[in-house]
Amino acid sequence: MTDWIEETRDRYAARGIGGRLSGRTRPAVVVIDLIDGFTDPACPPGTDLDAVVGATAALLERARAAELPIFFTTIAYEPEDLERLVWLRKMPALRALEAGSRWVRVDSRLAAREPVIVKKAASGFHGTDLGERLAAAGADSLIVCGATTSGCVRATVIDACALNYPVFVPRECVGDREPGPHEANLLDIDAKYADVVAAAEVVAAW
Repeated sequence: MTDWIEETRDRYAARGIGGRLSGRTRPAVVVIDLIDGFTDPACPPGTDLDAVVGATAALLERARAAELPIFFTTIAYEPEDLERLVWLRKMPALRALEAGSRWVRVDSRLAAREPVIVKKAASGFHGTDLGERLAAAGADSLIVCGATTSGCVRATVIDACALNYPVFVPRECVGDREPGPHEANLLDIDAKYADVVAAAEVVAAW
């Protein structure tokens, strides 16, 4: 898998795709959907994300020490949502994420004490007040962690780029259900919308 990724990256670079971003002074950390329903394989949309949760917990510890703004998202559906949302026809596994159930809680290993934003679509921005919260916090760039790389992380990163935020994605702090979609989307995110970097590089800037 590594060979085609490197070859694609080289071809992109030769055509002016995959520029690099510079950090700014007030990053905010946005943790996308590291909830029990995604980090516990017992839930239909869940998978083993122990390594991602551990790396994100370590990053959050450093972010809290640096007094950076932190926001979490979760997905939670009311009964009336179950039949009206197209996404649930494509992803019926998400029907398990009922409001008030254990599955919509942020994974306890992250010790979330910051705001948790409820969403019903992939992007953390769609139908939420995340944008307003970031503006109120004075954020000028984003660190996006979470799950899944090919779904909600990608959608959030694309929307953040459209809102003109430089976005950085710590590789160790995002995960997916399968390695193929994970790696392909990291490549695409890094080429077009954000910088995919090592978590150590992110925290070193703090």
